[in-house]
Amino acid sequence: MWSQLAGLYGRIEARLGVAVQRGHGIGLSEYRALEQLSTNMYGELRMQELADRIGLNQSSVTRLVGRLASSGLALRDTCPNDGRGVYAVITAEGRAKLRAARSDYAKALAEALDEAGPLADALRSAFAATVITDE
Repeated sequence: MWSQLAGLYGRIEARLGVAVQRGHGIGLSEYRALEQLSTNMYGELRMQELADRIGLNQSSVTRLVGRLASSGLALRDTCPNDGRGVYAVITAEGRAKLRAARSDYAKALAEALDEAGPLADALRSAFAATVITDE
């Protein structure tokens, strides 16, 4: 069962990655970073918080934000209260790229889930059958 779920996850991730890469020239991790940055009122997150939100280690996020900064989609800023703290900040160009990519991402996700319908239904049934209740 777990291998089926892992396979489904991998296929969906691949499809999402192709959608944002082909249509918008960014990788899936870049898309997710922009998405997370955009959810903050000020468009910024500490690097460690961004790493936690997108499931990467801090070193990987540092490189990721470097790529976003090189493309003008984000920038690095230091914390005014703690010179050691570094924030990733989405730029106006990053927000525009994210807006443009969202519909392709959503479409690819919907299509992937539709195609996985029977497998997704089987997984839901299998998980429901293995739930142990206190009675």
